[in-house]
Amino acid sequence: MNELITAIPTGITAFIATNLDDLVILTLLFSQVNATFRRRHIVIGQYLGFCTLVVASLVGFLGGLVLPSHWIGLLGLVPITIGLNCLLNPESDASAETETETEFSHSSAFASFVSPQAYSVAAITIANGSDNVGIYMPLFANSTFSELLVIVAVFLLLVGVWCYLTYKLTCQRALANLLKCYGNNLVPFVLIGLGVFIILDSAALTPIILAAICLCLMGLIKTIQISKFKTQSLSS
Repeated sequence: MNELITAIPTGITAFIATNLDDLVILTLLFSQVNATFRRRHIVIGQYLGFCTLVVASLVGFLGGLVLPSHWIGLLGLVPITIGLNCLLNPESDASAETETETEFSHSSAFASFVSPQAYSVAAITIANGSDNVGIYMPLFANSTFSELLVIVAVFLLLVGVWCYLTYKLTCQRALANLLKCYGNNLVPFVLIGLGVFIILDSAALTPIILAAICLCLMGLIKTIQISKFKTQSLSS
């Protein structure tokens, strides 16, 4: 019984130590909520991403496949791509919101699970989770099965607490006004910076290769943008 009681503060400490940076990211995400990007997308995406990290840690604990940290670090390309797209193609979000506002107002809970918005949040959570896996694997390996269940339960509870706290932060008028004025301009740089930090910190790519990939992504995004513009022009 004492071991199970000890597992609770252990889980809390491990979660806080590995998810403090998520407070900033989640706050920014909640500040971007609109007709096509709902609060449930953020909560579901956060749970999907975090559960993926826990499962990856459990796989290592069970002695199966162990994911190298530099492989996880390559997922830093996901927030970089999202950030570059927001930076280079800002009008796409506004047009998508106008076109699909009615559709999303009647969306079901199942649609939230399969929505690209939820998966984008999950991808960002996973990409930012190399430190989670690195800490959770030895933590799980040194725990009994009962302690493991308690720690995972504490983790899942705290994910909800994290989402609630960050949502409440955006409800503060001063902070909400600040994020409303500058959030749209800040989010792309935060995502790009997050992706760069994840990749360089995990040594997944060298700075030169990363810079080259970013230039290629920028060219690809611009090409897609021009192609869509031409298609719209021809159809009109």
